Amino acid sequence: MNILILGAGVIGTTSAWYLRQAGHEVTVLERREAAALETSFANGGQISVSHAEPWANPHAIPQALAWLGREDAPLLFRLRPHDLPLLRWSLAFLGNCLPGRTRDNIRAIVRLALYSRAQLQHLRQHLSKAANTDFNTEYDGLQKGILHIYTDREAFKHALETARLMQNYGLEREPIDAQTCVAIEPALAPARDQLAGGDYTPTDESGDAHRFTQALAARAAAAGVEFHYNAPAAELELQGRRVQGVTLKDGRRFKADACVLALGSYSAPFMRPYGVYLPVYPAKGYSATLELEAGAPAPGVSLTDDAHKLVFSRLGNRLRVAGTAEFNGFNLDLNPTRCQAILHRVRQLFPDLRFSGDPHFWCGLRPATPSNVPLIGQSQLPGLWLNTGHGTLGWTMACGSAAALADLMSGQRPAADFPFL
Repeated sequence: MNILILGAGVIGTTSAWYLRQAGHEVTVLERREAAALETSFANGGQISVSHAEPWANPHAIPQALAWLGREDAPLLFRLRPHDLPLLRWSLAFLGNCLPGRTRDNIRAIVRLALYSRAQLQHLRQHLSKAANTDFNTEYDGLQKGILHIYTDREAFKHALETARLMQNYGLEREPIDAQTCVAIEPALAPARDQLAGGDYTPTDESGDAHRFTQALAARAAAAGVEFHYNAPAAELELQGRRVQGVTLKDGRRFKADACVLALGSYSAPFMRPYGVYLPVYPAKGYSATLELEAGAPAPGVSLTDDAHKLVFSRLGNRLRVAGTAEFNGFNLDLNPTRCQAILHRVRQLFPDLRFSGDPHFWCGLRPATPSNVPLIGQSQLPGLWLNTGHGTLGWTMACGSAAALADLMSGQRPAADFPFL
């Protein structure tokens, strides 16, 4: 088939790669001047199957209530009466906080994320062999696992329950005490007395999603994928209800046998004119990238700090600290209070850390569904396929989502055990 993909973030670019490998003619339309300049640009850098617990869970409501009024809260809702998409999304979020829904959502996320991590590993081997080099070096990839740390005993107790559930679905996530946390990541030694415990997933990974996506886009272009940058889509071309192609804002038209919507947070507003509601809302996340001084006692193992909803990933001589969620529409203004909250937590955990120059702050819009389960498969419009709504796990799920989508569009049954559309 001749396939158009809207969006060249990590989801759109991996989709292009796997569809091309399946034998399709693929064209990617991206509104920015290069791949991975939005949500995939400066995110947390984790391939984190262990981070599969959705925001919507039985503990989320009391936690969110406790954070009300705090500008630096890890989870911040700016509910406004006129923001009907957020109100609708929030009601669905509450429904997904039920224990049964949470278990089902964890199962779906873990199964897809495990499949996706395996696909990434296979892709890395393939690309390394093809270029006779280590593809890891192109995106600061590390296979050192992910260590979750907890500073609250009740949160740690809840994490033990979640870890056991994830183990039932095939994830290696082992609870450990504070001493073992420091043994795995010695940079945590100054914060030893703060730790209630942790859990460790040695098979998880980390790396720079931006560099990964751009490197894969280059490989995909060499394999025959056609990328058009500075090419924002204006509308779908329809014959009846069937999608026939896309018209750009500059008037150019692209015909296709099928289209893939991978516009992240912008997927939902793009589809509203066609009477299609997608439960995707932007969750603004923040990051700080720190250039490390030589010999700085920075973590080498990727960390997840449960209390502050932050992740720490070593990217060469940089440390990326990212997280939190602010529900504030499509606002991309950097909030100084939230930026400083990140640095404050860095100093609490790593008081001896030294970095050169000023931190590079960034925020991006993560496309969140109320369940944290992404939308993958055929849309309500014939000829239009969805690969969107991956929230904080976009890179974690990217390769698996793309491989499964390529199977679906090729008329095959995906290997992943997941509730595809």
